[in-house]
This record gives sequence, structure tokens and C-alpha cells, in this order.
Amino acid sequence: MNPFLNINEIKIEKEFNENGYVVFNDNDSNKNLIYLKNFILKHIKNSSKKFSNNEKYDLLNDFHKNVSVKNLNEFRLSLINKINSSREFKKRFFFIFKEYLNIIVGSELAIQKKFNLSIQLPKDSSSLLPMHSDVWSGDSPFEVVAWLPLVNVYKTKSMYILPPKHMDKLDKLLAEKQAYSSKKLFDKISKYVTWIDLRFGEAIIFNQMLPHGNIVNMENETRWSINCRFKGVFTPYGDKKIGEFFEPITLKPISKIAMNYKFPKIK
Repeated sequence: MNPFLNINEIKIEKEFNENGYVVFNDNDSNKNLIYLKNFILKHIKNSSKKFSNNEKYDLLNDFHKNVSVKNLNEFRLSLINKINSSREFKKRFFFIFKEYLNIIVGSELAIQKKFNLSIQLPKDSSSLLPMHSDVWSGDSPFEVVAWLPLVNVYKTKSMYILPPKHMDKLDKLLAEKQAYSSKKLFDKISKYVTWIDLRFGEAIIFNQMLPHGNIVNMENETRWSINCRFKGVFTPYGDKKIGEFFEPITLKPISKIAMNYKFPKIK
């Protein structure tokens, strides 16, 4: 046991290491969560009169009742551009996760410059993210993903992750000479994955080295979630570099001073 950690930090570290993710519900962050949700609801209402005048539906959970799969991507791109142009949105998203990021990652952080938004309509196979590990495609193993649902998520309306204790089963499959597609790999390990079950107001930080993904949403509600990667500024980078993909957000005074330090010239 690390004597330099308090009881809460030890608990969070244990949960993250055992499950591959940590779930939290910080009541102090509710005002930030409500801001994010209202930001998105405002964009939905402004996008069409049928939304602004419609009080019959829950605009998020029932989104599929008003938007077709054909028009979904155009709407999603419009909304994600709004999100990524708002520093206030990014700041409030970070504040929701800040306490837990400090424990799991560190206090000097870099944030992904462009957030990801997932809108998964019921029975829509066009919005799938097959099983993958982010490090397989060049991400640094020092990154984590902050995942925030804007609705209740459960079963196929959510995402899944393979817990660390079952990684050996995937390793054995990958070591075989036979080539497996992502779907075939998932089929073989599906009984070992954990489906993330969260109420609105809860969020997770997960280990993106662990295989994760989603399948067709077979529930009768639309899934909305936002995710963003964080890493320690001074930890090794993969293919996604600082300045291009990441930007520093919480550099400490001594780090700023040290990065600009120049040795005196001696004649």
C-alpha cells in the first residue's frame, strides 16, 4: 500500500486497476453537466422547428423519432463543430472529471483538442465502433478516455469493455495464426466483457488499452455520449502529438518557467 495516498485515492486506484475503469457521480459537477446538456438541447431546438415546438418527446432519448439515419451524420457534424468551437464547453467537461483525472493520470494534463460525440439511434448499424484498443491504432498507452453519457445508458445502449482479468483470453486468440475480424474477436470473448451501466449524472474514466466498443443499439432509446482523451503532458506520446492532437491545460508554474529556462552564456 502506498503511504503517500489517502484512503479515497487508494480506493479509486484499486477500482481502476481491477475493472479497467472508474465510475463516479460528483454532485458538485452537476451544474457543469446541466450546462453541457442544455448546450446540446439548444442546438437541437435551433436546428429545426419540429424540435423547438415539440414537447411530446424527450429530445435526447427520443431523438430517433424525429431524425432519420440518413440525416444523422450531417446533424452530428454540425453539433460537434459547435462543441469544439466552445472553450466553455471544454472547460466544464474537464471540471466534471478533474478530481479523478488528478488521481488516475496526474495534475499536469493535456486534453484532446477535438471532442468526440456519439449519437446511436436504435437499430442503426451505421454508428458502430467495433471492438478495438486505442493503442492498436497508435495512441499512447499513457492516455485515458473520459466518457460522459447524456442519458441513462444500459445494455446495448451503452458500451462494453474487456476487464483486465480476462485479457489473457484475448491474448491467446491474437497469438493464433488464424486471422480474426473485430466482430469475430468480439463474438469469441463477448461473455467476458462488462457492459457499462450508468445513470444520467454518472461518468467513467477508462483504460483505453483495454479492448472496448459497442454493438447495434437494440434498446428503444437513442444513446448520446461525449468522450475525450487526457494524458500527462510530460508522458510519452504515440502517433497523436501535442499541438496537433493534444493541448496542455494545467501546466504548473515551475513547468512553465522551466520550459523557458536558458543557461547563462559564459564567455
